[in-house]
Amino acid sequence: MRLFRVLLLSTAAVTGSVTHATDAAAQSFFEELFGLKPSKPPVPPRPIPGAPPPPGSPGPTAPGEPGQPGDPAAEAPRPAPLRPVVLKAPAEDNVIGHELMLNGLTGSLKMERAGGGTSLRITLPGTKVSQPTETCKVPLNGGAPITLASAGRPDGVARLEAAAAECPLRFEVLEGSVLVTPLGGSPVCTFSAQDCSTTPFGLWGPAASSLIPRSAEFDSARGNADKAVRENYKVMTQRARAQDVRPIVTEQAAFSSEREQVCRTYAREGAHGFCHVRFSEARALALAARLGVSSAAPSAAAAPPRPRRKPQVEGTNPDAPPE
Repeated sequence: MRLFRVLLLSTAAVTGSVTHATDAAAQSFFEELFGLKPSKPPVPPRPIPGAPPPPGSPGPTAPGEPGQPGDPAAEAPRPAPLRPVVLKAPAEDNVIGHELMLNGLTGSLKMERAGGGTSLRITLPGTKVSQPTETCKVPLNGGAPITLASAGRPDGVARLEAAAAECPLRFEVLEGSVLVTPLGGSPVCTFSAQDCSTTPFGLWGPAASSLIPRSAEFDSARGNADKAVRENYKVMTQRARAQDVRPIVTEQAAFSSEREQVCRTYAREGAHGFCHVRFSEARALALAARLGVSSAAPSAAAAPPRPRRKPQVEGTNPDAPPE
């Protein structure tokens, strides 16, 4: 009898639990049906591997595409515009009173102050027309001074001209030298009365014997001048339009060739490099002028380093003279 009661109570408990679960499920169903209780948010379907994305959804983006976090153009800052390198322009007075020679070899050129202007005495070297193997010399204006006219600084250096001379010439004043260019269409000036044909174009400077001891100085200046030329060409390329870049590159190559043509005839150029330095400095100044930069003061990139001051040492100086 006691066992029967236990079984009866267990059956009633199970039946009650099932009924309570069924009632709870039915109540939840009617609450969701009539909006009495919010339903659970639907679970989004997972994408099927290998299936194309549904229309209208953004596709996957790879790193490095425009506008994405991995895009180098979006992350890397734009390069700052380059600035021209300006060398110090040589003063016109630096050649006054010095006798210069064509390629440091022959001829004679000497500038002098005449009142408020500049005069010139020049003797052009050449070869005889009738005997090309023989040399000759022709002093312009019979050896008398020739008054020079100032043509400003269109290429960054002082320019003087003798347009009325028998051989019209242009003189660009460089450091310790003068670059001479004929003003006529021909580089040759022929003097029939003297039976002499001259080619005055080139660098007129000191003799090689005075330049060789300064070869270390010229070697350092050569690096600065070459760097200034390269940097100024880069600025021109950066500022130019796409169709104008190629002519600038061609001009730079032509400059290197022209410098070689002019300087290879300078006396012992390989031992001192004086012509290379002065020709490159002139080109760097001309490029800076074209870029609209004044050459009144050198830029920081072109200015020579300041010498360090020696530290003072307390005590007596053994090199000082006795008091």
